[in-house]
Amino acid sequence: MVYGALEAGGTKMVCAIGDENGRIKDQVSIPTKTPEDTIPAIIEYFKDKNISALGIACFGPIDVDRASDEFGHILKTPKTPWIGYDIVGVMKEALGVPVGFDTDVNGSLLGEVTWGAAKGLTDALYITIGTGVGGGILSGGNLVHGMLHPELGHMKLIRHEADTFVGRCPFHKNCLEGLACGPAIEERWGKSAKELVDNDMVWEMESFYIAQALTNIILTISPKKIILGGGVMHQEQLFPLVRKKVLENLNGYLSTKELDDIDNYIVPAGLNDDQGIMGCIKLAIDASGLE
Repeated sequence: MVYGALEAGGTKMVCAIGDENGRIKDQVSIPTKTPEDTIPAIIEYFKDKNISALGIACFGPIDVDRASDEFGHILKTPKTPWIGYDIVGVMKEALGVPVGFDTDVNGSLLGEVTWGAAKGLTDALYITIGTGVGGGILSGGNLVHGMLHPELGHMKLIRHEADTFVGRCPFHKNCLEGLACGPAIEERWGKSAKELVDNDMVWEMESFYIAQALTNIILTISPKKIILGGGVMHQEQLFPLVRKKVLENLNGYLSTKELDDIDNYIVPAGLNDDQGIMGCIKLAIDASGLE
C-alpha cells in the first residue's frame, strides 16, 4: 500500500509518500503561502501517486473532533490567510481518499511512538522547541485532544531570577513559548542559538524553563518517556542540564525506574527529524481503517 503524508507547517508543507512500515519513498517541500498558492501544488504532487489514504499533521489551532461541524478546519491561527480553511475537506474532495488529521506535534509524537524513541509505549510526551513550542501527549495508548488539543507551549512559568526579557508570546509573556522558543533566545541575547553555543548562561536559562515545564508535566500526566525535538533541542548540551534540573525540581518526591534512568527518560527525537512526516504516514494508515 502507498500512503500520502502532509506535514503542514507554518513555513513549509512537506509532502511525501510512504509504506506501512513508515519508509519514505519520495518527499518534496512546498513553501507555505496562501491556500490559493499552496494547496494546488500539494494536490498536484499527490494526484498521480495512487495513495490509499492521506495523513495530515497541521499547524494550528485546528479542529480535530470528528463530531464537530468544523472538523478538519484550521482555526484562529496567526497565519491569517488560513483562518477557517477546511484543509481536510479540500484534500479529501481533490484526492478521493480517506484523510487522517491531527496537530503537527501529535504527528511527531505518533511517529516516535510507532517507529521511534517511544515505540511500544502507551504513555509518552513529545515537545518541540523551535520557532514555537508545542506538545503532544499519548495517554493510555490514545492521543490526548479534549475540548481542542493540549497547548503545552503556553504553560505559564516562573521567571529565572536573572532574566529581564519580557517574553515573546503576545498572549502570555511568561509562558514556555514566550520565554524559551528559538526567536525568544535570539531576541533576548541578540544572536541565534547556533551563535550562542559557548555562552553558558544562555543554556542555564533555557534549561531552567524547559525543566520547569517538564516537572509540571511529569507531576500531572506521568509520561513513561519524554521526547524533546525541534531546532533548539539540536543544542545537545541542553539535555544533561534539563535532566539535572528536573531531578532537582522533583527533590526526591517521585521514585520510579524511569527517573532512576533519566538519561533514557528525557531523550532527543529518534527518527532523524523525520518523525513528523512518519507520523503523517501513521495517520494515513489509521484513517484507511476508519472509512
